[in-house]
Amino acid sequence: MSLLRPLLLDVIPTIQQTAALALGRLANYNGDLAEAVVKGDILPQLVCSLSEQNRFYKKAAAFVLRAVGKHSPQLAQAVVQCGALEMLVICLEDFDPGVKEAASWALGYIARHNSELSQAVVDAGAVPLLVLCIQEPEIALKRIAASTLSDISKHSPELAQTVVDAGAIAHLAQMILNPDAKLKRQVLSALSQIAKHSVDLAELVVEAEIFPVVLTCLKDSDEYVKKNGATLIREIAKHTPELSQFIVNAGGVAAVIDCIGSCRGTVRLPGIMMLGYVAAHSENLSMAVIVSKGIPPLCACLIEEHEDHIKAAAAWALGQVGRHTPAHARAVAVADVLPTLLAIYMDTRGSEDLQMKTKKALKNILQKCTYLPALEPLLHDAPPNIMKHIVGQFSKVLPHDSKARRLFVTTGGLKKVQEIKAEPGSLLQEYINTINNCYPEEVVSTTALILFNVCGKFSLFW
Repeated sequence: MSLLRPLLLDVIPTIQQTAALALGRLANYNGDLAEAVVKGDILPQLVCSLSEQNRFYKKAAAFVLRAVGKHSPQLAQAVVQCGALEMLVICLEDFDPGVKEAASWALGYIARHNSELSQAVVDAGAVPLLVLCIQEPEIALKRIAASTLSDISKHSPELAQTVVDAGAIAHLAQMILNPDAKLKRQVLSALSQIAKHSVDLAELVVEAEIFPVVLTCLKDSDEYVKKNGATLIREIAKHTPELSQFIVNAGGVAAVIDCIGSCRGTVRLPGIMMLGYVAAHSENLSMAVIVSKGIPPLCACLIEEHEDHIKAAAAWALGQVGRHTPAHARAVAVADVLPTLLAIYMDTRGSEDLQMKTKKALKNILQKCTYLPALEPLLHDAPPNIMKHIVGQFSKVLPHDSKARRLFVTTGGLKKVQEIKAEPGSLLQEYINTINNCYPEEVVSTTALILFNVCGKFSLFW
């Protein structure tokens, strides 16, 4: 670096450019080398000569600034402190698209770290010029400018509002159907980062008429386009029942369900969460997920996926679907979800978050489930903290359903309840007593149960 630094002032322009490019590649390699560039006082020299040199040097200098700033907030702050932002913003007005692209890229790498650095980029006047850049004909420039707007918007509602006030949403929305996959990725990401912060911002994105156009992205051949499209829909759906209902009416739930079924891995994650958010808002929206056949793909995610965080999201979403009424819980239960959730919960190899999410989902569904055939198999495997919810549901249903009482004996359910060791006075013991009170004493006794299992003569007691 000590040898390269003097070459930045060489009389031959190509040597200056090549020296800057070499420094950029060194700084790009890792944080230690980037820090060495900062300590070598190379940045002020680059920035001072940035406005005076030709387009090739400007691109190389912007590359160095980007390479240094990408590694950490501290290094990005060093780039800011040397006065680079003002010069990079001037480069956004350059005639050459390559210079604009290089400057936009450097600004994005600085802004992505935290809200303070992002605010510094905004204060330097970058946003209106970035919005102009996404309107340029060059696809590469559009991509980087959209990415930088996304990096600025992600930190806070105020920063996102700055991007919105510059008129970015309308121009971004127009590019959703652009044939370039990499541009679509960045456009969808930027809209997601704006919509995620508040209801008002989400509504502004919706008002740009992104539906039903954005649903076509869920069928795109590019997996990142699929993922970012689902993320955008998720960020809108999470805010209010009204926004979720709008998405349902536009066919968004069915499209997301198809997307989940057609892909694997982390691409599924935003779609899974979107279904959970929609179902959480109300009974009707949860039923929309059920009617659109959303439960089987969510259950498939529990079985097929290997990443704990994806399984946890699927468990959470199923819990949101099934928590509203007995009808919702039954829809989940008949899909054979409960044994799968229980098995995942009891697997000690799973992460703490996964176990917590599956436990919560089981509790949500079980507390509403009155479909006893789905509950009975769980009596054989469930731990005490889950068992109390299962037995609690039997204690609610059996006193009022004679057919269910007979079946509970014939299937061995009553025998299994007698085997449960509950602490005297506990809630579980109260549930067991309630169930026992539904039957004559001789039916409850172990001897009578064995006799019944052998002879099958149950009619004597009814």
